[in-house]
Amino acid sequence: MRSPLARFIAASGLTNLGDGIALVAWAWLATQLTRDPLLIALVPVALKAPWFVFSLPAGLLIDRMDRRRAILAADLVRVIAYASAALAVWLALPFDPPPLRGTDRPAIFTLIAICAITVGAAEVLRDNAAQTILPALIPEEGLERANGRLWSVEMVMNLFVGTALAGVLIGVSLALPFAVNAAAMALAVGLVFCLQGDFRADISGEATQDRNWRVELREGIAFLLGQPILRGLAILTGFFNFGFEAMMVTLVLIVQERLQLGPLALSAIMASGAVGGVAAGLVNDRIVTCFGRGRVLQAAMISTFAFPLTVLLSGSGYGALILICAGFLVSEFWGILWNTVSVSYRQRHIPRKLLGRVNSAYRLFAIGMAPFGMLVAGLLTRGAGNIFGRELALTVPFWLAVATFATITLLYWRFLGRSFEIR
Repeated sequence: MRSPLARFIAASGLTNLGDGIALVAWAWLATQLTRDPLLIALVPVALKAPWFVFSLPAGLLIDRMDRRRAILAADLVRVIAYASAALAVWLALPFDPPPLRGTDRPAIFTLIAICAITVGAAEVLRDNAAQTILPALIPEEGLERANGRLWSVEMVMNLFVGTALAGVLIGVSLALPFAVNAAAMALAVGLVFCLQGDFRADISGEATQDRNWRVELREGIAFLLGQPILRGLAILTGFFNFGFEAMMVTLVLIVQERLQLGPLALSAIMASGAVGGVAAGLVNDRIVTCFGRGRVLQAAMISTFAFPLTVLLSGSGYGALILICAGFLVSEFWGILWNTVSVSYRQRHIPRKLLGRVNSAYRLFAIGMAPFGMLVAGLLTRGAGNIFGRELALTVPFWLAVATFATITLLYWRFLGRSFEIR
C-alpha cells in the first residue's frame, strides 16, 4: 500500500474490525453477568462517557501535537485494555446463570467496566485525530469521495465482518473476541506508524509552548457556537445518538428473550446496517450532487424511524429478525449519507489550525449525548418492568427513540432547508 490514504483506510478498517467485534462482545458479556437493564447499560455507558469528559481536552492535544502520534498512542492503549479484558474474562470463566437484578460477579463486572472506560477514552483521542488527519492526505475537492471510501471500509469491517466474527468467537469463548481485538489494534498501529507526511496542526511554525490552553479552548468553542450550521448539526447529531444508543441497551435482550435467538442474530442485525452503509458509501457523492445537501439531511432524519418502528412492530423468530434487519439497513444507509454531508462540511469550513478543537467541541455534544441515552433507557426499562412487566419494558427505549426523533425532525426540518439552500 504505497498511498498514504490507502494505508490510513486500511488501519481504520482494522480498528473498526475490533470495534465491530466489541460492539457485540461487550453487550453479550454484560448479559452473561446480569439481566438487569440498568447494569447492562453501564457497560456501553463506560465506553461512551469519555466522549463527554475528554472530548475537549483531546481536541486541545490534537491541535498541539502530531496527529499521527496521537493515533498511535490511542491505539496502543486500546491494545493493552483489550488484552487485559481478554485475560480477565478467560480467568473468570465459566459464568453462573446471571441474576435478574444486580450481579453475583461484582469484581469481574467492575474490571470489565474499567477496561471499557479505558477503551472509550483512547477512542476519543483516536477518532478525533483520525477525522482531522484526512484533509492532510488528500485535496479538498476529494473529501466526499475519500470519506465515502473510508466509511465504506469502516462499515464493512465494523458492522459486517466484525459483528459476524463476534458471533462466531463468542460461540468458542467469551474471552476470544477481546483477544482478537487486541491483535487487530496492534496491526493498525503498524500501518499508522508507517505513514509519512506532515500531520501537525501548527503548520505556520508557531511555538506551541507559548500558547495558553484556556485561550485555545475558548477559541475552539467560540468558533463552533458562532457558526449556526455547525452548531445545529452538532445538536441534531447529539439527539440522534441519544435515541440510537438508548435502543442499543435492550436490543441484545430483545434478541435473547423475545426473538429467542443467539449471538449470530445480533450479529446479523449489525451486519445489515453494514450492507446499508456500504451501499451508501458507494453512491454518496452522486446522491449529494443529485439531490443537494439539505434534501439528503432531511431524508436521513426521516430514515431514523425505520429501525425503532420495525423493532416495535416485530414479533418473534426469524421473521422478526428479517424485519428488524431491513429497518436497520435503511437507517444506516441514510446515516452514512448524513455523515458524508456533516463531516465534509466540518472539514471544509473549520480552519486547519482549529480543526481538532472545534471537531472535539462538536463531538462533545454529538457523541457525548450517547451515554445519557443509555442511562435514561436503563432507568426507564427497569422502572417500567415493575409496572408493565419485562416484555413491554424492553420496548421502552425504542418508544423513547421514536419520540426523540419526531421532536428534532419537527424542530429542525426548516433549519436544514434554509441552511443548505433547498429550492
